[in-house]
Amino acid sequence: MKKKSTGAVIYQAKNGAIELRGDASRETIWATQAQIADAFEVDVRTINEHIQNILKTKELEEAATIRNFRIVQTEGKREVERDVKHYSLDMILSVGYRVNSKTATQFRQWATKTLREHITKGYTINRRQIAKNYDAFMKSVSDIQALLPEHVLLDPKAILELIKEFSSTWMSLDAYDKESLSTIGTTKKAVKLTGAELTEAIASLRGELLKKGEATEIFAHERNAGSIEGIVGNVMQSFGGKAMYATIEEKAAHLLYFMVKNHPFTDGNKRSGAFSFVWFLRKAGSKGSRNMNPAALTALTLLIAESDPKKKDLMVALVIQVLK
Repeated sequence: MKKKSTGAVIYQAKNGAIELRGDASRETIWATQAQIADAFEVDVRTINEHIQNILKTKELEEAATIRNFRIVQTEGKREVERDVKHYSLDMILSVGYRVNSKTATQFRQWATKTLREHITKGYTINRRQIAKNYDAFMKSVSDIQALLPEHVLLDPKAILELIKEFSSTWMSLDAYDKESLSTIGTTKKAVKLTGAELTEAIASLRGELLKKGEATEIFAHERNAGSIEGIVGNVMQSFGGKAMYATIEEKAAHLLYFMVKNHPFTDGNKRSGAFSFVWFLRKAGSKGSRNMNPAALTALTLLIAESDPKKKDLMVALVIQVLK
């Protein structure tokens, strides 16, 4: 693949981290062997040798980690465009674990510390980036907390997960305040759902959790007979021959909200709600479920559970926004 180089430069920060200067918007880093050599302060031949060994042992695949970018080089008195091999962030990290230099050692110390933090805390924070975008970061935190009743606080990890996964969604809160955030989904597709189907699916979940010792006998027991039937009826209701919630996203968002907030079960409403949400999206063949990882789904479910009932429309709108 040929692309023009953006002129980005990789470098090693004081804490040992590999960072990108000049192109902060990119999702990954692509660097030449010369740039990698500069970052770790070794000879280019050393970098080339490590790359060849990494490919030879199939630690990384060549097709996924090497790309040609067309860059401009000065040769004599003229500028010439040439295709130059660039290596992905995965390759840079792999090389960093093999190179023998002071800066490479600093990188490995930083990487180990970061990995340990991620494993023990469940999340990591790029403090340099937050410092640069502190106001936007704090606004995201306050936006999430504004959805909750007074004196209710989400676990910091849940907030961080939501901000990380759905950063663009929180920008939509301003749009909602101005009554411009859409509560309408985009996928109009016929899908059938009955209370009996959902009850059977939740019963299967209950059985699996009981088998693993992750639930008690009261898990997913209806408080009142017909509670699930009523929720499904609300989600699938129609008026004048037209569905009240016309799209897959609207149905899924309302299903999650009602399952969590209506407390149909004696125990396990949040887990059953999250399960029902994903189960319905898969049943409907929705691509929206790909937008949500397990940790973010957990955080969003907790946010709905603790949210002020007056914020119901906003919560539903946010779920729809995430699924689009």
